[in-house]
Amino acid sequence: MTSTSGGSAATGRPSRMSHDRVRELIGEPAGLAVTKVQRTIDPNFRRFIARSPFLCMATSNSDGSADCSPRGDQPGFVKVLDDTTIAIPDRIGNKRIDSFENILSRPGIGLIFLVPGHRETLRINGNGYLTEDSDLLPQLAARDKTPELALIVEVDEAYLHCGRAILRSKLWDPASLASPGEVPTTGEIMAAQLQRDEATAHRIDEDIEVAYQTLY
Repeated sequence: MTSTSGGSAATGRPSRMSHDRVRELIGEPAGLAVTKVQRTIDPNFRRFIARSPFLCMATSNSDGSADCSPRGDQPGFVKVLDDTTIAIPDRIGNKRIDSFENILSRPGIGLIFLVPGHRETLRINGNGYLTEDSDLLPQLAARDKTPELALIVEVDEAYLHCGRAILRSKLWDPASLASPGEVPTTGEIMAAQLQRDEATAHRIDEDIEVAYQTLY
């Protein structure tokens, strides 16, 4: 057995574990954890995606640096094109396009779909590319606004993830909602980073509220 207890004297950070040690502690997967992975979007997964208003998208750049980005709209905003292909419309954002920059250099992508009130999540792994296909984009329109482009994901793996994280976090429990003032506002965070005063924080928050009035 390889022990890696204790921190690093050089950095003060916790020590790293080896793959063998992790497996020794966790054990091997069995049963449904192994057999549940599919290579296609079956009818039940289609129903899940059709009801999902929110997903998390993981990508990485050519150097391997990771990024995770949220995507959300009314249920059904992600379109299943066939058993191995889905389309995610691009809506108005901050124009950083971190995920798109990553996809252009390294197409690997991981998605987690959530449905409010539902314990399990749907995971999809595959490869992505961007399109401005004139036949597809109108099908992804919202409030009469057609997206400029869409992300196509070619599915390699699709499977449900167990609901323990949702249950432990009480994510859908109304009692878990943060009270006003518990979480700093965007203005407070940005003003602190810029070493500005409280008035600046209020102005930033007001500007953000105005910007949020344009969602499409």
